[in-house]
Amino acid sequence: MSFLSHIGLIETEEQEQARLAQAPEGSLNHCLSTLPVTIKEWPKDLLVELPWEPPRTDQAYRVVVVPIEFREDALPQDVEEEPLPRRLHSGSWTCAVVFSDHPSYPAGGFRIILPTAEIVRGRKVDLAEVLVRISSETSLPMTKE
Repeated sequence: MSFLSHIGLIETEEQEQARLAQAPEGSLNHCLSTLPVTIKEWPKDLLVELPWEPPRTDQAYRVVVVPIEFREDALPQDVEEEPLPRRLHSGSWTCAVVFSDHPSYPAGGFRIILPTAEIVRGRKVDLAEVLVRISSETSLPMTKE
């Protein structure tokens, strides 16, 4: 638990999970409440495979994005300051889709906006590891020039 969570300024992981679980069953937030946080660092410029598999979707898809730009959540008009504890994984990211087998989200520069809570429950992709695996599968030598 972080110091800020310990003193009540930011939600604990358990509080975030409980908040997300309050969303209607079948919703994205409810689904996210069942998944562990796997990415602890700031996700900007990471390759992240999103958790797009049942029960979130009717079939599993592989969608890999790069978070590019962060946006804070907007507060309701009648609220001047976010109440404590603040949301643990608040805000959203504009992301570039770099790989996808989902028909609605093509790779190659397509942009989508995703909540931070979804990104941190994705899987960090190590590009060097992927390239080595591809090289060994295709028997092509990897050269450094």
